[in-house]
Amino acid sequence: MKFMKLGSKPDCFQSEGKNVRYVASELASDIVVFVGDVKFYLHKFPLMSKSSCLQKLIANLNDGNGDEIRIDEIPGGSMAFEICAKFCYGVTVTLNAYNVIAARCAAEYLGMNENVEKGNLVYKIDVFLNSSIFRSWKDSIIVLQTMKPLLPFCDELNLVSHCIDAIASKASTDVCRVDWSYTYNRYKIPEENGNDHNMNGLRSRAVPKDWWVEDLSELEVDLYKQVIASIKRKEIVSNEAIGEALKAYASKRLQGYGSIQNSDASKYQSVLDTIVWLLPREKGSISTSFLLRLLKASISLDSGEMAQRELIKRIGHQLEEASVNDLLIRTSDAETTLYNVHVVQQILQEFMMSDQDSETKLENGNEIQEVRKPPGILSEASKLMVAKLVDLYLAEIAKDPNLTPSTFLGLAEMVSSFPRPSHDGLYRAIDMFLKDHPGISKSERKRICRLMDCKKLSADACMHAVQNERLPLRVVVQVLFFEQVRANASSGSSTPDLPKAIKDLNCASYGSSRSATTTTEEDWDGVASADELRALKGELAALRLGNAGMAADRAANGDTTKTVAPDKAAISKMKGLLVSKRIFSKIWSSKGGNGENSGSDSSESLGSTTMEEAKSTPSRKGRHSVS
Repeated sequence: MKFMKLGSKPDCFQSEGKNVRYVASELASDIVVFVGDVKFYLHKFPLMSKSSCLQKLIANLNDGNGDEIRIDEIPGGSMAFEICAKFCYGVTVTLNAYNVIAARCAAEYLGMNENVEKGNLVYKIDVFLNSSIFRSWKDSIIVLQTMKPLLPFCDELNLVSHCIDAIASKASTDVCRVDWSYTYNRYKIPEENGNDHNMNGLRSRAVPKDWWVEDLSELEVDLYKQVIASIKRKEIVSNEAIGEALKAYASKRLQGYGSIQNSDASKYQSVLDTIVWLLPREKGSISTSFLLRLLKASISLDSGEMAQRELIKRIGHQLEEASVNDLLIRTSDAETTLYNVHVVQQILQEFMMSDQDSETKLENGNEIQEVRKPPGILSEASKLMVAKLVDLYLAEIAKDPNLTPSTFLGLAEMVSSFPRPSHDGLYRAIDMFLKDHPGISKSERKRICRLMDCKKLSADACMHAVQNERLPLRVVVQVLFFEQVRANASSGSSTPDLPKAIKDLNCASYGSSRSATTTTEEDWDGVASADELRALKGELAALRLGNAGMAADRAANGDTTKTVAPDKAAISKMKGLLVSKRIFSKIWSSKGGNGENSGSDSSESLGSTTMEEAKSTPSRKGRHSVS
């Protein structure tokens, strides 16, 4: 720490109790100066020789109060006045980062400038500040901290701006030129420690780019805001380093800021608002995890809508980087659901809006400009990552018994158009929801299962689904069909088109024939029993073996024509196992229908395909039916 000694005489100031100071001298004191509760017994001449303010006060003394003056408003109080008084007497006084600002403000208040005497206290302190204090990293930070109780005077003297500029300039220095002391206590990665197990994560290393962030975390929020804003204006420090600084400050000033108690709201509100205000606008400069922790703190503190809106927007623009644990935002005790799904929907909406062809951003704090972006700015990879993230999130919130089917559906449908090679994650979420919400209606169960595309389930997921007694019978049949498709593909047979009636199983409406099939529709929407599932699986296995054997026979006979028609006897046996033989026969007789299953496509009538049309379809397609 830098210091400066003024004066050469030994210290002759003495104390008597806590509130009395006097000068040990052969001359009796002729003036009493009151500074707050402290009384100074001094001499007029030394004080008047250095201070224009004391000259006026002493000159204005009247006969009734000829030896007492009061200067209660002096900045720095009795401590700062004592330094100035000692300087007037030529007594040795030591100035350092902790007392120099108070002494400077008090000297200015007392008028101890060059107009009174050359080389006065104001001049000497200014030289010390500019030549030593502001050139020292840690001393500059200490000095800035001491300015808080003296801000009105420090602002008038431009001490705050000078100190902030000095700190910002040093923080913006190229790391290869940093040769001063700084604090860097964060643990390093294990690889940096080599084989020395006694380093405990710390070791000598090259100066990191964010070497300055921990020292600045000692500043109060108002001063911190000014320093970071000054660093950003210089446009030298990277946005990533700014983001790391804000993260370190939040960790220090908002301890446990994911779950701040309401009793601490007033203490943390300004800190949170300041951090949000200072966030770099460039995408990727702040981690999504950190932004979500700030959002949780903002919701916990019930902060202003503007701060929450900004955080939601920022998170939405880089949602693909989030983890499911980050998105699990607890609701308040007054709400019924366990997690705040509404906020996640807002974030997801912002993610989808970033695919638009324009955006607005704030420039220089007050000017709004529109920046054009090419359409389709979201990459397919980003959409895929967000779709997987939503699947994981749905699986977590599905455990909440108070979560309504409409809320579950609303969130899932927001990403229904996103590319997903596999629907295993979505199936897991649906299964979890059905497990923890057994009382939902058949129509709600049907709508939820329509989210899933059975073609995109893995073999393991299909194996689980065909044994899942929570799924509607229509979904089980679809899964069994696509297992047959997979079996055909693996055995070299051609992959059949999806039967039209199986597509119709997922339709929301069955057109004009709806009234005629009301009873069977309710059967399909109901869950399959364990016996039905076992029987369906057994017959499907027999069907696979039969197809495989016939394929081998055709290969031995030199017949290379691939067949897709299932064995009629096997089909007939499967029909008999179901609730309605009539509806199941329509499923398989409509194999000639075209299209692909998409969980929610097609609203064609189930009764529009007759048995005769189904029988003639294979011959029209040029396919061979095996009898």
